[in-house]
Amino acid sequence: MGDLDKSGPSIGRRHENKSMLNMRRANLLSIILFFIITLGLGFLGGWLGSRSELSHNGTAIQKEVVSQQGDVIRNIAQTVGQSVVSINVTQSSSSSANDSIFGFQTQPTTQRAAGTGIILTSSGYIVTNRHVVPSGATNVSVTLANGKVLDNVTVIGRTNSTDSLDIAILKINNTNGQKLVPANLGNSNKVQVGDSVVAIGNALGQFQNTVTSGIISGFGRSIQASDGSGSSSENLDGLFQTDAAINEGNSGGPLVNLSGQVIGINVATAASAQNIGFSIPINNVSGIIKNIENTGKFERPYLGVVYVPINASVKNKYNLSVDQGAYILPSSVTGQSGVVDGSPAAKAGLQEGDIITEVNGSTINMNNTLTSLVDNYSVGTNVTLKVIRNGKNISVPITVGSMPLN
Repeated sequence: MGDLDKSGPSIGRRHENKSMLNMRRANLLSIILFFIITLGLGFLGGWLGSRSELSHNGTAIQKEVVSQQGDVIRNIAQTVGQSVVSINVTQSSSSSANDSIFGFQTQPTTQRAAGTGIILTSSGYIVTNRHVVPSGATNVSVTLANGKVLDNVTVIGRTNSTDSLDIAILKINNTNGQKLVPANLGNSNKVQVGDSVVAIGNALGQFQNTVTSGIISGFGRSIQASDGSGSSSENLDGLFQTDAAINEGNSGGPLVNLSGQVIGINVATAASAQNIGFSIPINNVSGIIKNIENTGKFERPYLGVVYVPINASVKNKYNLSVDQGAYILPSSVTGQSGVVDGSPAAKAGLQEGDIITEVNGSTINMNNTLTSLVDNYSVGTNVTLKVIRNGKNISVPITVGSMPLN
């Protein structure tokens, strides 16, 4: 009995200890589970918070970038805008023997047009497009960014009507005490597709210093530009393409990079499409500008060849052996000699069908056309051309001439 009495309570205590142990384990598991849930919720909250913060920061960064670009464009409009002028042209069309009504001779008609120009020097030289100041222009004046009109303006020179470079130089002869701010010219050879640009011009001939922005959409473009009436057209090549809005009246105005440097001169827009405009790379005009600044004379560096820049399409069309260069067109294609009689090219012995690949070691490509490379040299400079003729590479020394002007 005594033994049984002793064992009973002993067994009862062991059951009691196990129950207490199970309760403690349950409590411990509950505590651990609580901490796991708490940590999980904390992590989830932190993650959601960080995502929200990242989203907020991303929006803030995007807004900051847009704001900064807006500040840049605003600064360009204020600084470069001082170097942009509106050009006002009066053009007279004289009557001919056939221009009569009931036997009475008709009177000459007067037309007015407007465009844009870029101030090159503080002494008053301005660059614009040839078609802004055509040969029939009888009176030219400019309006400065501050609204002051200067009437004593002459056309120093313009490229030939058949020249693919649509350029003219003006001179303000009397500034009437106005300070002229020259534009800062950049290097158009460094321009890449996708670069941001700003166009400034006298939109529609009545909205002075209109500012638009966009990007460089392409380069090395060749187009046939007309005045809209179909009465005249011109072939232009080596152009920048941009989606910055260029309107009638913007011709001759600057295309500017985000550093405030002029990298192009606006020349045309595609009438049958939206947001397709064209600009002349500023390097294509550098030789003319240098001559004007150094001598005051308008001289167009000139070789005297009719050529087409080589690209994939031109290569396939004419079955050429290279991907880039300047192909001197045969007369059977153009209806005129590919090498102008009496020109520097003719004197140097260049021939139709020749492919010019280099000018003084600089390779011709879509960024560096034959026009732009030759235009870096002043008239009278001796250069060496690398030429492919009948599949063989030859070197042709040539003296840069001055293009006949009209």
